[in-house]
Amino acid sequence: MSDPDAPLPSGADEETEGEEEEAEGTGPETPAETAPPARPRPPPPTFKVTTFLYVFLGLLGLWMLIDQPLRNSIACGMGMVNASQCPTSGPWGLYWLIGFHSNYLLATMLFAGGIEMFVTALAYNYTTDWIKAAKVQKWSSAFRKVQMEAIRSGKKDRIAALKPHQERLTRLSSEVTIAQFKGMAVTYFLLILIYTWVGLIIGGANPVQQTVSLGGTSINLYHTLWGPIPWWFIIFSLYTVPFSLIFRRVLKHLWLRKYAEEHKLVLGGASPAVTLSGRSA
Repeated sequence: MSDPDAPLPSGADEETEGEEEEAEGTGPETPAETAPPARPRPPPPTFKVTTFLYVFLGLLGLWMLIDQPLRNSIACGMGMVNASQCPTSGPWGLYWLIGFHSNYLLATMLFAGGIEMFVTALAYNYTTDWIKAAKVQKWSSAFRKVQMEAIRSGKKDRIAALKPHQERLTRLSSEVTIAQFKGMAVTYFLLILIYTWVGLIIGGANPVQQTVSLGGTSINLYHTLWGPIPWWFIIFSLYTVPFSLIFRRVLKHLWLRKYAEEHKLVLGGASPAVTLSGRSA
């Protein structure tokens, strides 16, 4: 029997020390070696009725542009006096309001253009954050100059340092663009609807009602001016352009005034200049 108090051989000492080092190596990991915590997943996008409505109107407007019977049937829902064009319609709706029994077609076109541009201006004003749009425009101009200087310098570290800023600017620009597309969907739908309705009203009138006097010359609104484009299309387009400029400018001014009142900003030449970030300069 071997003596338990006898010293171990030198090889055994080394083996024991190696086992102890292995045991220490398999212990709990240090904080530096622990895996980083998982990032929380973003919540799933919620369903928005307004977004669905914008997409629906945009797709419906595209469908109406392709399908003429559908386009005419939807326009007939706004009211029509000619039963041959719209058998299920009658002199109610928008026709009752601004139709004037087809006796004043120029006035009908004027009011129809005003209604169309007012609704589209409201849609643009509702979907557009004018402060954010101005910020993105200003930042894009400033970033473009800095980016061109970095490219001319040829220093890769300067170009790489601009990538996070470029990603943020791209995200903000896409948000502004998507908001503009929302307003464009409403505009696109109303543009096709009102133009179709006006064309049906003029086409359903008799030749005497279609004839108007412009600049001392009598013209038939349903006759073509150039190619397939009739006179009424040109005149109606001339009505809508000034209405669009006026309504959008007025609504934008009211939106900015409301924003200034809510954030207690003083606008004017004698007041401190207000930067786009909402701070006094």
